[in-house]
Amino acid sequence: MPASRPFAFVFAVILAALAGLGAGGCSTMRAEVAIDASPSTVWRILTDLDRYDDWNPFFTRAEGRLEPGQVLHVAMRPVGKADTTFSPTVLEVAFERQLSWRGRLGVPGLFDGEHHFRLEPTGGRGIRLVQEEHFSGLLVPFVGFEPYRLGWVRMNVAIKRRAEEAERGAGRSR
Repeated sequence: MPASRPFAFVFAVILAALAGLGAGGCSTMRAEVAIDASPSTVWRILTDLDRYDDWNPFFTRAEGRLEPGQVLHVAMRPVGKADTTFSPTVLEVAFERQLSWRGRLGVPGLFDGEHHFRLEPTGGRGIRLVQEEHFSGLLVPFVGFEPYRLGWVRMNVAIKRRAEEAERGAGRSR
């Protein structure tokens, strides 16, 4: 057997394994919170990127225009991990309903995340803020998502507090 055959066989096995990871490398993460505030108050806080450093413990800084196709520059602080930055592309801005972006590590298919902030009616006067992200790519099986999910929970608590305080301060009756 020529020496190149074992190498070719090992290379083929590695490629097949990576292809399998790519096909199965998907995950979804979700965190939500009920907020006793109007959609307009929550939307104003969520989309005021310049003020993230005032209240947001997870996305600690964000810059850019919230328009489809625009690239944002975001700093995040996962719980128990080092701060990191990324530059997602805005996918959707539906006034007082949804903000979505796609972040990507390097080339498409390596590690992609599509993040959605949804403001959902609760049937009462408040809303439910849902953060959900769909991850895909070769590296997904190797990522520990819990520090990020915990960061979202902290963010949700902070935006709830800020929105409810803003409405109390504005004298909104319950």
